[in-house]
Amino acid sequence: MVSAVRPQAFDDARKRLDGRAHRTPLEATTLLGHEIGARLFFKCENLQKTGSFKVRGALNLLSQLDVNRRSKGVITVSAGNHAQAVAWAARAFDTPATVVMPESASRSKIAATRRYGADILLHGDFAAAFRRGHELEQEHGFTFVHPFDDERVVVGQGTVGLEILEQLDGVTAIVVPVGGGGLIAGLAAAVKERRPQVRIYGVEPVGAAAMRRSLDAGKPVHLDRIETIADGLATPMAGELTVELVQHYVDDVVTVPDDAIVHAMGAILSRAKLLTEPSGAAGTAALLTGQLPIREHDRVVSVLSGGNIVLEQLGRFLATLTD
Repeated sequence: MVSAVRPQAFDDARKRLDGRAHRTPLEATTLLGHEIGARLFFKCENLQKTGSFKVRGALNLLSQLDVNRRSKGVITVSAGNHAQAVAWAARAFDTPATVVMPESASRSKIAATRRYGADILLHGDFAAAFRRGHELEQEHGFTFVHPFDDERVVVGQGTVGLEILEQLDGVTAIVVPVGGGGLIAGLAAAVKERRPQVRIYGVEPVGAAAMRRSLDAGKPVHLDRIETIADGLATPMAGELTVELVQHYVDDVVTVPDDAIVHAMGAILSRAKLLTEPSGAAGTAALLTGQLPIREHDRVVSVLSGGNIVLEQLGRFLATLTD
């Protein structure tokens, strides 16, 4: 039985986000549309506050805490985009925030999270960071803001789907990058409950395919190894809630290699003049490599989930590309 996420919850979340998060643009990309053989649009969450969709879920959760819970502070675990989102949202609510980050986290994302006002603790790998985060939650009475496996977070991310339905009449397919699954779970639930005919596809890196493996196993699985340039999708597990919602609402989840992600980043930048981080380009990579059943008259939305990339890293990626 699928977890009951009320359709009204997404409308309530949108009201909470109004005036706090951006209603990001939906941009047509004719040249790349020709390449995939359909009309293609980008949902530009790379232009969202803090540079990714993650702020939606963080804001939706924090806005539902009472004054006492907020005063005690929040804690989360993240390698980057969720960390920045929680730090920013906590500052907006004048709430203390602590973020436990794996020691492998990007130096630039650590610095950005700190600039938003959070206290940073670097601790082990992702699994160890999670354990430490929950220990601190218990020790200090913090509210834990899960990166993806919390209904309030999932519903907040689902507001991306509501905006797409309003911005594009006749949308037939939406393609979503997948890490822990919060974005695709929320978006798919929000969209399918309103327009069940819209096809929803998820895309993961080959080297971080926790959701695909969880779907194959019929339950959440933990990856022993992660190897991908898409650090925003480098999550070693999918969530119980997100797996359940993806099983129920999502048409398929496919994987793409890192070189296809780099190619997609370059194509998005050169054809559409939009900058994405590797995780934000994963959905477009699947479209450009023909891994999704796109039809000639489809109106397809590819979600550019984030744009937080270090310039030196961008330079290395683009240097590998040829026209």
